[in-house]
Amino acid sequence: MKRIGVMASGGGTNFQALIEGARAEIAVLFVDRDEAYALERARSHGIPTVLIGLGHFENAEERDSSLLGLLREKQVDLIVLAGFLGILSPEIIQAYPKKIINIHPSLLPKYGGRGYYGRRVHEAVIADQEAFTGVTVHYVNEGIDSGEIIAQEIIPVVPGDTPDSLGQRVLEIEHRLLVDTVNQLLED
Repeated sequence: MKRIGVMASGGGTNFQALIEGARAEIAVLFVDRDEAYALERARSHGIPTVLIGLGHFENAEERDSSLLGLLREKQVDLIVLAGFLGILSPEIIQAYPKKIINIHPSLLPKYGGRGYYGRRVHEAVIADQEAFTGVTVHYVNEGIDSGEIIAQEIIPVVPGDTPDSLGQRVLEIEHRLLVDTVNQLLED
């Protein structure tokens, strides 16, 4: 069975979707925030967790070295950024070419890059009176939200949408699209 490593920063709903639907073993969850609820989700399913916030290491180089060592030790086939807000170093990206994917709550390249995540994306979509938005799964490269697109799904922005209502509809698509994409990539 293929093995995935998941990285998260917050509540971990995409991580939960992977627990429930990925046809792979989740070998490890990495989190960069001690208060991330994703940690609780992992613990309740017996999935090993590792804190990778910079406060747990002397410097970024030590963290990256440790992270690379753990990924190799866990024999991870695919790394999935599931609501992970950190930026991976070029060394990690180069060690896993086309083996790191990210989920983003917009139709990239729109509303991607520094500062565009979560609710901020939905606020911008509504402020710009977009007719459509959606979800993108893409490979991670050394830019921010600029890697090759693997999958996208479009949904309409409906009259009366708020950032919260739009965000909820987008999140439901994220859960399904992420799991489907992971399963497809691991079959190839």
